[in-house]
Amino acid sequence: MSLVRDAIRSSRGKVAIGVVVALVGWQAWLSATASAKIAEGIDQDRRRVDVLVTLRFPPERFHIQKFQKLGRVSGTSGNSVQVRGVNKADLTALARPFWVERIEPLQ
Repeated sequence: MSLVRDAIRSSRGKVAIGVVVALVGWQAWLSATASAKIAEGIDQDRRRVDVLVTLRFPPERFHIQKFQKLGRVSGTSGNSVQVRGVNKADLTALARPFWVERIEPLQ
């Protein structure tokens, strides 16, 4: 316990503890808000679904590559990306990044 006590007393330890607390809080916030980004109406009977992911800005190559890990990107339009064949269990992972505004069923 003397290591923890020493960390609390030193300024470097306080900064390190503050950074760890901020990172844990950020990750908890991303997880808590992910389910609210998923719109109602996504077909519950199918295992894989086609969705329209709306971002806060036009998508770049980085975003497309992240989405391709979870499904097949079939196109973009403005701030939206069409992702097909997404496993329903992965919808929360798709909604988790802060730059995803909402996920809707693809028409």
